[in-house]
Amino acid sequence: MLTVANLSKTSAPRVARRAALTRWQPSRGLATPSEPYDAIIIGGGPGGYVAAIKAAQLGLKTACIEKRGALGGTCLNVGCIPSKAMLNNSHIYHQTLHDIKKRGIDVEGVSLNLPQMLKAKDDSVAGLTRGVEILFKQNKVDYYKGTASFVSPTRLSVLLNEGGETELDGKNIVIATGSEVAPFPGGAVEIDEKQIVSSTGALNLQEVPKKLVVIGGGIIGLEMGSVWSRLGSEVTVVEFLGSIGGVGIDEEISKQFQKSLAKQGLKFKLNTKVLSAEKSDGKVFVKTEAAKDGKEETLEADVVLVAVGRRPVTTGLNLDKIGVEVDSKGRIVIDDQFNTTVQGVKCIGDVTFGPMLAHKAEEEGIAAAEYIHSGHGHVNYGTIPSVVYTHPEVAWVGRTEQDLKAAGVQYKIGKFPFIANSRAKTNLDTEGQVKFLAEKETDKILGVHIMGPNAGEMISEAVVAMEYGASTEDIARTTHAHPTLAEAFREAALAAYSGKAIHS
Repeated sequence: MLTVANLSKTSAPRVARRAALTRWQPSRGLATPSEPYDAIIIGGGPGGYVAAIKAAQLGLKTACIEKRGALGGTCLNVGCIPSKAMLNNSHIYHQTLHDIKKRGIDVEGVSLNLPQMLKAKDDSVAGLTRGVEILFKQNKVDYYKGTASFVSPTRLSVLLNEGGETELDGKNIVIATGSEVAPFPGGAVEIDEKQIVSSTGALNLQEVPKKLVVIGGGIIGLEMGSVWSRLGSEVTVVEFLGSIGGVGIDEEISKQFQKSLAKQGLKFKLNTKVLSAEKSDGKVFVKTEAAKDGKEETLEADVVLVAVGRRPVTTGLNLDKIGVEVDSKGRIVIDDQFNTTVQGVKCIGDVTFGPMLAHKAEEEGIAAAEYIHSGHGHVNYGTIPSVVYTHPEVAWVGRTEQDLKAAGVQYKIGKFPFIANSRAKTNLDTEGQVKFLAEKETDKILGVHIMGPNAGEMISEAVVAMEYGASTEDIARTTHAHPTLAEAFREAALAAYSGKAIHS
């Protein structure tokens, strides 16, 4: 096996080439075989940049390689952040048109300025990506803009975006290359990012489509469908499964969520398979088949959004060259300390197992850096929350009713509707509920599911409680300020613990 020591003797031309290319390095200069990095992170997304910052804070000489040319990965550039900008601003627009009059606010001449809304989204992204670069400088992380591939388990080749190539040596290398939009199975629907778009294209439509068909009723499809529905599109969601919300959502909450979105104008075709999507005369015709009776139907759309999931990005890393194992889904195989099958090479985030969530990747990035530094790290996969940022929001953590039934776990339920919460009623925003699931014998919280205002913020209280093994009694006996939406959280816990809430 090649080592840092023998590479230093056999790669003089490469060392010379690296020295000649120092002008492309924006940081403090290139590593040499005699001075390897303690940690090199491949990928500057939420997992990668957090891992790099944490490693540097722990005193490790650290580099991060990102090919996009902007830090933050999919999440910050074309995912979480821009979609939330569009969700927030489209909600304000929709509320102004349909809701604020009953609140005593009269507004005339409301119209959509889509170019300005898209600019506001882009400005948010640009500001945050620059912010991550500043954090790199503050923490002395060397940032390489380029594409990395393995030369050996301890050496990477980097094709620099500005031209040229260099090589870096690292005692530890962390793969954090993230995920990309998964193509439609079988290739029956081809994305062109104009009329048939991925989530990336859906964030940059230059006009509001009259009719939008969304293929996939998971989080991405529902969020993007909500955005364009609020802005005036007639949205139809086609979902292969019999429910919406994706993996991990509680069935009861999913049904309530679908009813809520339907009242907002979204149409749903569940248990329905998409056979093809063909463009003709400026339209897209989506052919579907009902799972129950095989009946075919053709839907006409101006734009089709393909939101059928994401897949790991490993292309070009040369994993086979060093022996890193991947599974049948293309995910890199790791152990419980994020080690791949090659010593010194770790992996975190979307490119390995688990939910493809930015905050999951961040936690793994911190833990991986801690393992490199001290041999100890921590991620509790049982307390990773999920949030759908529609209105109402939907958020959950832990186990669902269907999980507990399948496992034969004896449990109890506590619920509290927002319509009985004073702050929600005052805000005229009362749709949804808080739902607790607790172990029947011990009262330990097993899962919390929320649909309603500020669900994405409120779920963090459940995460903290579950991280410390709290019972519903613990929450029920904890004072919550009045009047707050969080009182609904306490009341649901009280219902689970004592069998009855106070205000319902």
